[in-house]
Amino acid sequence: MAPKRRAASSTKANKAGGKKVKQEPDTPKDAFTSAKEALKAAGPEVKGKRKADEHCLLSEQHSGRVYEDYDCMLNQTNIGNNNNKFYVIQVLCIDDSYYCWTRWGRVGETGQSNLSDLSNSPDKAIKDFEKKFKDKTKNSWKERDNFVSHPGKYTLIEVDGDQDAEVKVDCVDGKIGKGPRNILPCTLDSPTQKLIQLIFSNDMFKEAMECMNLDIKKMPLGKLSKMQIAKGFEVLEEIEGAINASRPKLEELSSKFFTTIPHNFGRTRPPVIDSSEIVEKKKEMLLVLADIEIAQNLKAETEKAQEQMEVEKVPHPLDQNYLSLSCKLALLQRDTQEFKLIEKYLKATAYSHNQPKIIDVWEVDRETEAERFRENDGLENRRLLWHGTNVAVVAAILKGGLRIMPQSGGRVGRGIYFASENSKSAAYVRTSKDRGVMFLNEVALGKENTITMDDSSLKEAPTGYDCVVARGQLEPGHIQHDDKYVKREES
Repeated sequence: MAPKRRAASSTKANKAGGKKVKQEPDTPKDAFTSAKEALKAAGPEVKGKRKADEHCLLSEQHSGRVYEDYDCMLNQTNIGNNNNKFYVIQVLCIDDSYYCWTRWGRVGETGQSNLSDLSNSPDKAIKDFEKKFKDKTKNSWKERDNFVSHPGKYTLIEVDGDQDAEVKVDCVDGKIGKGPRNILPCTLDSPTQKLIQLIFSNDMFKEAMECMNLDIKKMPLGKLSKMQIAKGFEVLEEIEGAINASRPKLEELSSKFFTTIPHNFGRTRPPVIDSSEIVEKKKEMLLVLADIEIAQNLKAETEKAQEQMEVEKVPHPLDQNYLSLSCKLALLQRDTQEFKLIEKYLKATAYSHNQPKIIDVWEVDRETEAERFRENDGLENRRLLWHGTNVAVVAAILKGGLRIMPQSGGRVGRGIYFASENSKSAAYVRTSKDRGVMFLNEVALGKENTITMDDSSLKEAPTGYDCVVARGQLEPGHIQHDDKYVKREES
């Protein structure tokens, strides 16, 4: 889970009725493994039209464009030498004039640049491009699909070069772009519109990435490469397997990770990933990054569907984003008994000195989830439990459900975590502009196995038990009986 922090001053509570923990009969995979495999299975993105580097005088505002696919972003991190640098190489053209453009420097800075002499044929610029690429990476541009990283050389960062991706993200906040067709009015109620705007917000995703020191210039929104994120997962697994290795080895692997997943450390020396705690933080970071990619992909799919509609009127962007989640969000009115109960529960289990405020509550109905929950009607001991999370991953959760924490990632090992105390789950909420999202779930606990000491090595509940409860020291009052983390194990 994410590192602890104070509860947000304002919280959106989200009641997920029918939320279940038990998964399909197949052996379930944790979020880390599932995300890595899904990203790799997606295969390479189809590369589209590239954009000229914005720092070049020949950028789009001056009609410059990338010639064919001669465009690359390189990155190199060497902790021992305090290197954390990038290298951009492009072949640019304006009408029948061709140039080779390069820009290099420390990550987070504009750096230095060079524009080759004008050529009336692309051959000279291409030759310069390929030579520079070979010099910097020790790889042939023609064989880049089989790219091999070499010590002391730059690594190719894979991004989706489709220029249309920028347009897709421009509308992510619900703003209507220019187009020949009429946009229908939004059918969502005002609070739900604001929620959809929040969980698909371009600015929110950027803020989440920057808070994790990710370099959004190397991995811009709408261009996140599935394969590049998958490579990050693999390098992190290497580090996890060598966590007790020598310092030089950990420096080497950490440099490899930061080369694969570009970070902006400013002028500070990149840190060494040398503890299980740091590994877990980086796992969480990659999971958030993968979930952001899911949200961006949802947006891209809805935009593509709209483009294919042979009608004069198209749905509002917020309606499209909502439909892409494949779930129903029913807004609870404040005067209902259910809303008042949730509000009472929040007050009873939140910090008394810094209580979050409920802005709105929705009941979530995800496809097939109620049916799966009914499969466990025989399980007794059902409770309403909190689950706090990063606002950047909410769209992915609504689309795919809560994910299983990796075995090494939590206090009681592998599983889905809940808490009876709102204050406990609030520690994992990551907000955007003082707005956060928390899930209140009906959880079928079954027979509880109680522990009083953390055990992150747990893989499943003991025989005869359905979940593991890490019991706290305080009682949260009359509404709920125990302060706990709950891990529901899968079979």
